[in-house]
Amino acid sequence: MRVSKLALVLALVFITGCANLRYYAEVPYVPSPPEVVDRMLELAEVKKDDIVYDIGSGDGRIVIRAAKKHGARGVGIEIDPELVERSRAKAKEERVEHRVEFRHQDALTVDLSPATVVTLYMFPEFNAKLRPLLRRLKPGSRVVSHDFDIEGWSPTTVERMDGGWLHRHTIYLWKIEGGDR
Repeated sequence: MRVSKLALVLALVFITGCANLRYYAEVPYVPSPPEVVDRMLELAEVKKDDIVYDIGSGDGRIVIRAAKKHGARGVGIEIDPELVERSRAKAKEERVEHRVEFRHQDALTVDLSPATVVTLYMFPEFNAKLRPLLRRLKPGSRVVSHDFDIEGWSPTTVERMDGGWLHRHTIYLWKIEGGDR
């Protein structure tokens, strides 16, 4: 009887959690840990003259950190309007709202031409859909992805970080050179 109750409770927790994913199931909100965010920005060598675009920006932590720690400007692209509002509030709280903006927008429609750095934490299938947009980046731009590769692209750098007993994080960096990829 005890096992049945536990199974029922776990099933309810799972169902409730799935309901919270809403219609954004292709790109669920899973934030990158702070130490991974910092390492992504370090690998991309983010400086104050950079413009960091975060595709699927979630709570805005990457763009806010790029502005606060590196002095960069940033744009977060997020499909969930609640997360966009949360990001804007957090940017104001961190006093970087003048250096960042958050857009409620489908990532596949964004103009990345101003970007010098693009950050990703998307499944490989979604990264593949972004390739046509990423190919248009200016030479010298950098793309950094947490955990997931971009099929058909050879990363400049791959770094692994300990994430505890459940997970090792992988960070991929691509430096965009002249010509189409």
